[in-house]
Amino acid sequence: MKIEIRLFQPIDSAAVVELWKDCNLVVAWNDPYRDIRRKLQVQPGLFLVGFVSGELVATVMAGYEGHRGWLNYLAVAPQFRRQGLGRRMVAEAESRLREMGCPKINVQIRASNAEVIEFYRRIGFKPDEVVSMGKRLETDE
Repeated sequence: MKIEIRLFQPIDSAAVVELWKDCNLVVAWNDPYRDIRRKLQVQPGLFLVGFVSGELVATVMAGYEGHRGWLNYLAVAPQFRRQGLGRRMVAEAESRLREMGCPKINVQIRASNAEVIEFYRRIGFKPDEVVSMGKRLETDE
């Protein structure tokens, strides 16, 4: 399936948030519109959207802080899954991170999301022996 991947543009916001909701990526403690605004302030060239026949069907946010790259908000519309679109989105993000000199990419996946864990395994990611921890500096509620 042919996908057109380009940089996110503000006009994409509503469609992106709808896609994230369809993919169960929106949680009560993260305001997706605020997440978009934050990303546009830091490395906006690593926020990618994918279109099939003019319809926004995929997203990925990448980041690189000089030590590790990260992928967030990888989403593919449910009706477009298992057609290689997620793999293409990750490949484009990897390419951009590689150009920046990024040596390794990390992802965080909810432990209960077996389908996504398996997707990342299929495309070459392996579990790291680490404990992921977080601390909120700001609330979105």
